[in-house]
Amino acid sequence: MCSIFFWAGLKWWLEDALDSLIMTGVVFGASLFLLLSLSVCSIISVISYVALALLSVTISFRIYKGILQAVQKSEDGHPFKMYLDKDFGISSELAHKYGDTALAHFNSLIKELRRLFLVEDLVDSLKFAVLMWILTYVGALFNGLTLLILGLIGAFSWPVIYEKHQAQIDHYYGLVNKQIKDVFGK
Repeated sequence: MCSIFFWAGLKWWLEDALDSLIMTGVVFGASLFLLLSLSVCSIISVISYVALALLSVTISFRIYKGILQAVQKSEDGHPFKMYLDKDFGISSELAHKYGDTALAHFNSLIKELRRLFLVEDLVDSLKFAVLMWILTYVGALFNGLTLLILGLIGAFSWPVIYEKHQAQIDHYYGLVNKQIKDVFGK
């Protein structure tokens, strides 16, 4: 259900061409920069450097606006006044809503893991064991950040690729899906 809202939001995001291009570039660039920074530096260093960069931009802008006000003899006030007056907190209703949803997902995950590890169904536990064995090879080839970077690139590339080649992708997806159903149906 959550993925439906994600893709609907992504579709809405991509409606306006110029704004979506700018927004996509900013989000993709910032996310990729963060992940690449984390692959080189520790999380504490990355947070410190990002905070220092943000502080140097905002302090420079505040000093620039102060000098500009002094030269022009204007009384514009603090350049970030509208943001300082805004309340950026999360409402308790929103926190409870998402907290309850996260708790439901966490409980279902725990229930499923308990079922798999305590071998309620032998076939499902064996499938899970094979998946974990395959993931050991994936883990030997890639570290977690590499997989996150590839996932980020895929998340931003897949909608465009799918939109351009939807007929071919749907055709081959149908063929693969039919083959899987034939194999597991026997």
